[in-house]
Amino acid sequence: MPSPTVRVLLVDDFEEFRRYVASTLREQPGLQVIGEASDGVEAIQKAAELQPELIVLDIGLPRLNGLAAAEKILKHSPKAKILFLSVESSPDVVQAALKAGGWGYVVKMDAENDLVAAVTAVLSGKKFVGSRFAEYNFTDPSSSPISNGPHSHEPLVAPIFPLRRQKASCHELLLYSDDVSFSDGFTQFVGARLKAGNAVIIIATELHRDLLLSGLHVQGVDVGAAIGEGRYIPLDAAETLAMIMVDGMPDPVRFSEIAGTLIMGTARAANIEPRRVAACGECAPLLGGEAAIHLEQLWNKVISRYGGDVLCGYPLSNLEDVTGRDLAGSTIFERICSEHSAVYSR
Repeated sequence: MPSPTVRVLLVDDFEEFRRYVASTLREQPGLQVIGEASDGVEAIQKAAELQPELIVLDIGLPRLNGLAAAEKILKHSPKAKILFLSVESSPDVVQAALKAGGWGYVVKMDAENDLVAAVTAVLSGKKFVGSRFAEYNFTDPSSSPISNGPHSHEPLVAPIFPLRRQKASCHELLLYSDDVSFSDGFTQFVGARLKAGNAVIIIATELHRDLLLSGLHVQGVDVGAAIGEGRYIPLDAAETLAMIMVDGMPDPVRFSEIAGTLIMGTARAANIEPRRVAACGECAPLLGGEAAIHLEQLWNKVISRYGGDVLCGYPLSNLEDVTGRDLAGSTIFERICSEHSAVYSR
């Protein structure tokens, strides 16, 4: 990292993710996180007050979005370098971010692999976009070189939830605000894997299964063909839970048998390896408390054995019910997050 110390402002409306970014950056020599903001207006105020050298900026912010905030920030702090860190994975959004004055763009889903590399590139005077955008030729308003990070040779996977071939498994948590957010997030996750020839087991309510089908159709996924090939397995969340519960808790033996049978059976039917079977669902929020944590732990054991990816959806609207305490002070919530490899919100 360049020296002397680079002063950093973090802007994101999701506190848990801000905490993750702050922790990651503080591990890097030469970086000092001097402030945080949770919306676009506050970001402008903090940038003018603190005059940071680097601003890590979300796009989907309350009051004023990150693109609009960036343009105002640069009027008062023209020497600041802005690195966008967003759930948005559209190349059009990346182009707009560069046009708004951004020096770099990382999709939150890729932060584990790309964030430090992006910061290093930006502070070295280079433009940076995540490795998933390697095949896109962005117009760079400043004519600075654009880096695609350490994995730019890998094939492009554009959706919000990318297929991570370099890892045996990932177990991620989506906090969604409403049914539309659920559908968008799960559609990206499922669509990416079906398009890659993988299989997906969906464990959700009837409403959400219907929304997912509609979203996949809009995305151009041939769900009928995937069903015929045994690569799309929809299951009801409540019915699935009933098969694994004993005395109010998920039974490890029943869960292992059912999950193993589903994964191996799906892999055989689709003629693929078990690690290419993903699962997504919303069973744990129906349980809450210790039962939810236990279920997430069981999923971790299953994916450690078989590989593959898991996405869990939790509604933001009833997190207090799920945890039994307010979100900000909930040890249950923190423990649920700790069982996942990444946490995102929509």
